[in-house]
Amino acid sequence: MNADQKMRQSTSASAYGARTGAGAGDGEGDPTGRVRRFWSERRVPAGIVALVIAAVSGLLLYDVAAVRSGRRAMRWRDWLADELATRPLDNAWIVGGAALLAALGVWMVVLAMAPGLRGLLPMRAPEAESAAEPGTGAAVRAGIDRTSAGLVLRDRAMEVPGVRSARVDVGRRRIRARALAHFRDLDEVRADLDAALHEGIRQLGLARPPALSVHVRRPAKSKG
Repeated sequence: MNADQKMRQSTSASAYGARTGAGAGDGEGDPTGRVRRFWSERRVPAGIVALVIAAVSGLLLYDVAAVRSGRRAMRWRDWLADELATRPLDNAWIVGGAALLAALGVWMVVLAMAPGLRGLLPMRAPEAESAAEPGTGAAVRAGIDRTSAGLVLRDRAMEVPGVRSARVDVGRRRIRARALAHFRDLDEVRADLDAALHEGIRQLGLARPPALSVHVRRPAKSKG
């Protein structure tokens, strides 16, 4: 590596460090919301919608061209034209169909504006000393699957003395932990479990740590 390449690499690393240091959150999570959720590329849904629209448009264009050349229109288009011409606007089918299409359009707009990937929780931005991709200075983003996070926290819960079994459900805004305690006082088990799970959540390094709710009870006594 010559001196010019070393100078460019040093400048790139310096610029990356400045951007990361200014944008990374401090402490637990990122209260300023600088770390955003991952966005789904939606290639398959977009491809399916494009194919459906292309097929319907091609069929309609073919039928219009056939009518212009002197042939009869397809039966479905004759039927649809007759129905639209004879039914009044306040007809229940017309109103219901219009409402359904409007709701479908709103639903598609909402889905297009939503990030998607609800099962992936974003993690905190790397510190200033984290390495970027060579020559690009691109920041590193990380995330963890909610199911994997739940398994990690369940293992932490099983390490608490007195916990017989545990279940941890990780949501985007709340983590619900349910445990069965077969010895020790329930309040002590709940306090230790709460502390262990809070430490586990901190070690996960989530950008926006969800709220934690802990429920501890005794196992049901078997009859007989």
